[in-house]
Order: sequence, then structure tokens, then C-alpha cells
Amino acid sequence: MTDEVTLVQQLKNTKSKELAFRELIAQYKERLYWHIRKIVISHDDADDVLQNTFIKIFKNIDTFKADSKLFSWMYRIATNESITFINKRAKDRNVDISEIHSEMVSNLQSDVYFSGDEIQLILQKAIATLPSKQQLVFNMKYFDELKYTQISEILETSVGALKASYFHAVKKIETYIKNNHH
Repeated sequence: MTDEVTLVQQLKNTKSKELAFRELIAQYKERLYWHIRKIVISHDDADDVLQNTFIKIFKNIDTFKADSKLFSWMYRIATNESITFINKRAKDRNVDISEIHSEMVSNLQSDVYFSGDEIQLILQKAIATLPSKQQLVFNMKYFDELKYTQISEILETSVGALKASYFHAVKKIETYIKNNHH
């Protein structure tokens, strides 16, 4: 496994770019896939968004400044691609984002890849009711166990604002679960 600094150097060098990129995909595909999957829910959509994410990474690697971690930078691209994907779908169908979210969650039940038990499903439904920003913060903190400083770097938001978002998200999710779990 190549360390990050070396990998970035290899990615920025035209001679080693292809090979380094394959290494990058091997190293990060899984983590990025699950991050995207939590936002777009469906496996097929997550695959598409992951492809787009890697294309963007490949095209923009030269603009990557080593002042942030490579993973944070890629994570930000994956996040933006996922949001763009959902926004585009909402726009194409002329519906509100929240409608897309609740639809995605109701599709969860019929998704063969989704093996979560009932409480997982309720949690996903609860998350789907949150505003986009709160969803992201909650997912990153709760599922991906990222630190606030990392999330702050990815979403370019202050740690204070993130903590507030997370707190509100948790409150809303708790309320939702209380009201919907019989």
C-alpha cells in the first residue's frame, strides 16, 4: 500500500499517473462507495456516482493542494457528486429534494442489497427527513466516524456549526424513531 504523499506525487506525474490511479481506486473505492451509498441509497446510483467521482479525481488531481488530506479532498468530491446527482434527479422530475429522499428510502425496502434490519430502516428513514447539510454531518460523524475537524475540512464549515448541525440531527432522529418505532 503506497502512502498518501507518494501516491499524490505519482498521480501528478504523467508517466506514473495511470498506475497510481489504479492503486488509488483499489485503496479507496470501498470507503467512497459506502459514503456515496449513504447519500444516494441505491446501489446502482452509488456505482454511477462513484464512477463520476473517480473521473473528477482523475481530471482534477493536479489542482489538489497537499494542505488537506487526499482522502478529505476525495471525500468532498464524492459528497458534491452525490448531492449534484440527487439535485439533478429532483430537477429532472420537477419535484422537491425531500420527495426524492423519501422515495429513495421507500425503495430501500425493495433493494436486494439492503440487508438492514427494521431499526436500520427506521434510522435511514429518519435520516431522510433531515435537511441535506444535517444528513451529511450525521452520516460522516455517526457512520464514518470522522472527527469534526475532518468534516470541517470536507464541508468547509466551522466546527461549531457542525456540532450544532449534528446535535439538531440527533434530536430530530430520536423524535422520529420514538414516533415511528412500534
